[in-house]
Amino acid sequence: MQTKQLTVLNKLGLHARPCALLAKTAGFFKSSITLTHNNHSVDAKSILGLMTMAVPAGTTLTVTADGPDEDSAIKDITALFDNKFGEQA
Repeated sequence: MQTKQLTVLNKLGLHARPCALLAKTAGFFKSSITLTHNNHSVDAKSILGLMTMAVPAGTTLTVTADGPDEDSAIKDITALFDNKFGEQA
């Protein structure tokens, strides 16, 4: 199991488009992937679950991947956060 702390860097937080990108990316992996904030965990492959977290910019989350491709999953999800989900601001 791999765990990493990630900070939401894009200005608008995890709104619909970043949640869709995150769920799509997580869906490429066989590993189970969860995001946790304030003891609330959701399946990162679920757009609806991600959106219910209502995560604003600057929030630090914990991403956990458990499975055969967990290292790649953490790497790709970290890249999404680092690149601000492709948003300019």
